[in-house]
Amino acid sequence: MQQARVIPLSRAERHRGGGPARPVAEAGPLVEPTPLHPPREQATPDGLTGALAGAVGFLRRRLAGDYPIDEFGFDPELTDAVLLPPLRLLARRWFRMEVSGVEHLPADGAALVVCNHSGTLPLDAVMTAVAVRDHHPGGRHLRMLGADLVFQTPLLGALARKSGQTLACNPDAERLLRAGELVGVWPEGFKGIGKPFRDRYKLQRFGRGGFVSAAIRTGVPIIPCSIVGAEEIYPKVADLRPLARLLGLPYFPVTPFFPLFGPLGMIPLPSKWHIEFGEPISTAGHRGAEDDPMLVFNLTDQVRETIQQNLYRLLAHRPNPFLGG
Repeated sequence: MQQARVIPLSRAERHRGGGPARPVAEAGPLVEPTPLHPPREQATPDGLTGALAGAVGFLRRRLAGDYPIDEFGFDPELTDAVLLPPLRLLARRWFRMEVSGVEHLPADGAALVVCNHSGTLPLDAVMTAVAVRDHHPGGRHLRMLGADLVFQTPLLGALARKSGQTLACNPDAERLLRAGELVGVWPEGFKGIGKPFRDRYKLQRFGRGGFVSAAIRTGVPIIPCSIVGAEEIYPKVADLRPLARLLGLPYFPVTPFFPLFGPLGMIPLPSKWHIEFGEPISTAGHRGAEDDPMLVFNLTDQVRETIQQNLYRLLAHRPNPFLGG
């Protein structure tokens, strides 16, 4: 099998993943995105023939290595055709995800989306990527920044690269932002996703503010993103630390169903999700001040407090975590 050649993507191609732009989705309750495959009512013989021809063409391009990837290994065709559909099904049918505030995401150009992190396993990150791809009027891809552990894990690391993720470090973040990408970061890290269930929706420390420095240095706005629903998918009630150290993991969670029920205990609970993108916080007036520790601290605290208050507001409108259409 030939290796794919690295073809720089234009900004428009990066935003739409090499395919047609997606339909506009208004902010508020979940708007059904256009599926990648034809709906049932269009499954005519001609439609089936077209779908088959598309699948054959996809396989031919993969085998020939005739598809574009960027310098980070992002493969938009594979992401849209293979990786997103099962995640989209999980978001729409299992979590019944609602998305609001998409009007705060730029139509083009760079921005840094900063999100709260939770859920024992980082499903909130990939669900945010689905939300951006399906609800942004231009169908943009969210380029996620991930922890070292993601890229050190066999298969997972390769898939992460293919889906547009890269290491959560300032040089990579700034390269993406200067290229005009929409970049997502979860600054709580393992402290956020690994916290016990009793601390749900209480934001942990936002690191040292490296994401703020990257935003100031590149002059892009920071968009606070609040995610409700992820805290309930795997309620962590204990941590087997000796086993975690043995396996080289930051924690080894015990939930009401795992490890008691084995693999079945890894099925996430069907909580109701809401992802809200808040108003952008401008960094344009702080160019050249990325090394000012007080400014970085204040902006970091502003972003964190904005997300925390938005979480409280969203939770007040969702009294039961498992009910809702």
